[in-house]
Amino acid sequence: MEWKALAGCYHCEKSRNYCGFNTTSNSTICVKQKHFQGNGLILGIIGGILFLAFAFVVILIYKYRKSRNEKQTQLKVEKFLRDYKAVNPTRYTFRDLKKITSKFKYRLGQRGFGSVFKGKLSNGIPVAVKMLKHSKTNGEEFINEVATIGRIHHFNIVHLLGFFSEGARHALIYEFMPNGSLEKLIFSKINNSNHRLLSWEKMLNIAIGVAHGIEYLHQGCDQRILHFDIKPHNILLDHNFQPKISDFGLAKLCSKEKSIISVTTARGTTGYIAPELFSRHFGEVSYKSDVFSFGMMLLEMVGCRENFDFNIENASQVYFPEWIYNTMSHGEELCLEIEEGGDEEIAKKLAIVALWCIQWNPTERPSMPMVIQMLEGDLQSLEIPPKPFVSSEDEMDAN
Repeated sequence: MEWKALAGCYHCEKSRNYCGFNTTSNSTICVKQKHFQGNGLILGIIGGILFLAFAFVVILIYKYRKSRNEKQTQLKVEKFLRDYKAVNPTRYTFRDLKKITSKFKYRLGQRGFGSVFKGKLSNGIPVAVKMLKHSKTNGEEFINEVATIGRIHHFNIVHLLGFFSEGARHALIYEFMPNGSLEKLIFSKINNSNHRLLSWEKMLNIAIGVAHGIEYLHQGCDQRILHFDIKPHNILLDHNFQPKISDFGLAKLCSKEKSIISVTTARGTTGYIAPELFSRHFGEVSYKSDVFSFGMMLLEMVGCRENFDFNIENASQVYFPEWIYNTMSHGEELCLEIEEGGDEEIAKKLAIVALWCIQWNPTERPSMPMVIQMLEGDLQSLEIPPKPFVSSEDEMDAN
């Protein structure tokens, strides 16, 4: 019996079936493989159902958390608006926004924060409407904008005329700037053909205007406002090319008596962020961080190019601030597009002031009143500052 059973199993398994033992008949049985293929199919279906159920639960949890975050954001924004006592700016409804923007017909631009549309108020004033993305930063950007520029008025700071807040949707309404942003003018493709869209005199006036705006934020308000995102993209130009500082989404308020502030993470845009925001090894975070960003912006205005440019042929000029410093410290010409009539002095003045502003040690950077004094003064009264950074050549010499 044992031999027959084994022999039966041998032939059964050889035919790729399953050999088992039937206790009722006390004998071996040969089960065809198709039955087990059916069982495998059943197991696969069950596994698929379990996977879909798991994915459904994950989606439910995600939607629940998203809904909860949106509700928290909504409550946070509504509480802020209840406590916000200022009469201006005006609060608008979504129906008002559609009317102002002609149903969002003319898009001026789009960035990470959302989209900007051109519009017109009922009194005929042209405006720019910035629609913020849903729950972009838990309402922080919207609150920062309204809390800072909603209460202040300065010639060199963009005027916030109104806002919209409904659930997780937010929008900001500004005065319209017909000449767009400074970035579009100094980084224009036309400039790559050695043709400046702005004269050096106009460039100097823009620099002085931005400096006055930053000085007002640091000294002229009840509380000191640190912008943390000074760059050409956030400098808007009116019909006379007068500059207006915009985009206060990263701004931070602090008392004037408090020179050092606490931030948990680096704020701003790469290339304009002061080194102390990355590491306290360079110093403490203060209003001098805006001075650094302003200096980096000045250098881009001088060169009509971004400070980091990896597309140029000359590798020594990849880091533009270092090239500017080395050129000026050796008494060489900047080789920029210079016309007769004192333009060369303006270019050198902007470059020297910029190098003072981007000193890595915050204590060695000038305050904004000092920056204005240097920009409005004579070139002869300015000295070349110490080297503002550690270059690759210095590291090689140290090694």
